[in-house]
Amino acid sequence: MVTREELRVPADLLAPDSFVKRLGFSDTSTIPPLDQPVGHERALEALEFGLRMKGHGFNLYASGPAGTGKWSIIKPLVDRLARQEPSPPDWCYVHNFRDPSSPRCLSFPPGQGRHFQREMAALIRALGREIPRAFESPKYLDARAKILEERDTTKQALFRAVEAEVQALGFGFKEEPVGFSLAVMKDGHLLSDEELASLPEAERVNLMERRKEVERKLREFHARTHALDHEAEARLREMDSQVIRALMHTRLAALKDRYHELPEVLDYLTQVAEDIVTNYKDFLPQERAFFPFPFGNGTDHRPSLHRYRVNVLVEHHPDAGAPVIEESHPTYSNLIGKIERRSQFGAVYTDFMDIKAGACLHANGGYLILHVLDVLRQPFAWDALKRVIKTQMVHIEDPSEYFGFPTVSLKPQPIPVSIKVILLGPPLIFYLLETYEEDFPKIFKVRMDFDRHMPHDLPHEEQYARLIAKICHDEHLPHFHVDAVAEIIRYGLRLAERRDRLSLRLRGIADLVRESAYWASQAGHTLVTRADVETALTRKRRRMNLLEEWIQDEIQEGTLLVDLTGAVVGQVNGLSVHHWGEYAFGRPCRITARTFVGTKGVIDIQREAELAGHIHSKGVMTLAGYLAGKFAGTHPFALSATLTFEQTYSEVDGDSAAVAELAAILSSLANVPIRQDLAVTGSVNQLGEVQPIGGVNEKIEGFYESCRRHGLTGEQGVIIPARNIKHLALRQDVVDAVMSGRFHIYGVHTIEETLELLTGVQAGSRDSRGQYPEDSLFGLADRRLAEMAQLVSQWGDVPQGTTAYEHSGRSVHRCRREDDHT
Repeated sequence: MVTREELRVPADLLAPDSFVKRLGFSDTSTIPPLDQPVGHERALEALEFGLRMKGHGFNLYASGPAGTGKWSIIKPLVDRLARQEPSPPDWCYVHNFRDPSSPRCLSFPPGQGRHFQREMAALIRALGREIPRAFESPKYLDARAKILEERDTTKQALFRAVEAEVQALGFGFKEEPVGFSLAVMKDGHLLSDEELASLPEAERVNLMERRKEVERKLREFHARTHALDHEAEARLREMDSQVIRALMHTRLAALKDRYHELPEVLDYLTQVAEDIVTNYKDFLPQERAFFPFPFGNGTDHRPSLHRYRVNVLVEHHPDAGAPVIEESHPTYSNLIGKIERRSQFGAVYTDFMDIKAGACLHANGGYLILHVLDVLRQPFAWDALKRVIKTQMVHIEDPSEYFGFPTVSLKPQPIPVSIKVILLGPPLIFYLLETYEEDFPKIFKVRMDFDRHMPHDLPHEEQYARLIAKICHDEHLPHFHVDAVAEIIRYGLRLAERRDRLSLRLRGIADLVRESAYWASQAGHTLVTRADVETALTRKRRRMNLLEEWIQDEIQEGTLLVDLTGAVVGQVNGLSVHHWGEYAFGRPCRITARTFVGTKGVIDIQREAELAGHIHSKGVMTLAGYLAGKFAGTHPFALSATLTFEQTYSEVDGDSAAVAELAAILSSLANVPIRQDLAVTGSVNQLGEVQPIGGVNEKIEGFYESCRRHGLTGEQGVIIPARNIKHLALRQDVVDAVMSGRFHIYGVHTIEETLELLTGVQAGSRDSRGQYPEDSLFGLADRRLAEMAQLVSQWGDVPQGTTAYEHSGRSVHRCRREDDHT
């Protein structure tokens, strides 16, 4: 039988210590601030590879729990790499003269898009001044008048000639209110209708024949006059075109020379010139006094020249390097872009100037950082992002088309993009996307795994110290004394729940640094001391532990039944952990077991009431397997036992109570009382080995708090798996209580060691005859099980040809199938 001293955990193993004093600094003001990431070597290697790998689909997914510093590590490294890369081109949208509903995209070297916009605006402004002036100049007016005068002179000559021919045929022109008409002439004067009617029939027939000839000549005259008008108009248009081309030549030639290496821009300028020549009258004052916007500018008496404007969609400074864009609100419009609409005089309209770029275009040629949950929450955003990555094109469309409501709108030409997308998110989302999203493995080929902790050694402690120095320097906080740094490191060890690991949940570390600096300032300290860090931890715990205090008050008052003294058969103090947001705390919980004659096996009341999780049910079935293997070697295993967590009304999960439940059953079988001043936690396998569990620090501190309120007797303590000793990072008040002998912590490897601590009775082992010592715990339990088997056999509860153990096993299996079916 092992002794308590052999199992007691030494006080120096209850909380990890820091090596930071070996670095030889007195406070953080004397060490350089951190200039590199803390830990995450694996993730940094993946990041370096993913950023430099240029193949299609090599985008990155940063996988890791919240608070591990994914963004704060990735963003500076991406910024540093982006500054070394060339700036991407500017992109503009302009009017498409061939298809106005599909605005045209133009690419410019970085910084030149805005210059082109200004130059186009200057060109149009200059033409707006010079074209009216040119058409009002004496030279132009004289040339125009000459063309019109030549036309009129020729028309008059033609009229005189036709008039002579008409008169020769006996007709003349009679002036009427609406113009001229043909009339018959005789002896030099026009005949009236009465005189015409009195003419002989033969003469009237002759007149009709001559009239047809006159009408033919008049038609020829009209055709020739129309031809003269068209000829004059053509000459005027050609003259106007020459004037416009002369006005544009110098300015347009300068523009084309400046952008001669950009064929698309040259083609656009050619289209602009053709449109100006065709529609030069838009530059002239009109007779109409007002044009509704956007067809007019509302104040000037000219149509709008809006179509010649340039919409600079994305622009970059030539020396800025590649863009790094983080979109915190990745809606479809913010991600892809949008086409805005404006209202004027009750009408809604839009044009190419209302096209706005999204994050994908702003990040073109660079890097786009997104939080995956933010993208998945937004309608259409994930599909749009996939489409951009797969096609390497951005199509700015109206989102209403996704709902099946197509509207008359613009369809801008797509813009080619080259983006490195970096998604930040939890591991679960990565696994779900990889499993259910067919395209995900093709477009996010690089995974960065951010760890929860890193090895606890002197170099990494130095990184912690330099991180604290950086926070103090950047945020102008008081610096930390070396003892305060050591306390921060101890907190990092507790977060990691390993004495050989430091936590990488740097957000929590940074917050503790800020809170400690606050309390140091409140206390008037120029340096943050260890006491300030302890104050910050205490105050933080107080802000979050209201529920814990309620439960401890209920235990102290006796509302929640937990015995902390004495010994009781079939009753043990188990330990559970409650998570309240980011705060976790432990509490004792009474576990009871009753055993009786029967073949039902171990009945988990929690499971029967559907208040047990799958892992807890597995733990109960495992301990049932241990019992059967331990005691069913010499006689049938006939047992009915019930297990429950008393006064629990919500689901219980996890197998950390398996050791306590097994101890309660064996105590009931052997009729041996269990000490109530001890609490126990741990999982057990079918071989009786005690396995490690989670939340060991919270569980110990929870039971210690209950004992402290009740009054420490020097006998109270907690039994934990020995494999959990490396996870111990207890509060200083618990460590002090252990060092003074007022509280104890024991580490066990087997269920036998646990039972001996709980009962003070030797567990026992089989002798050469396969028998346990009669006065041992296992001997007493085995004798009771033999009695139960005999009673069951006498009453005939076991089917013939079947051992009680086999029958019990089938019963448990059948119950499991029925529960699964339900």
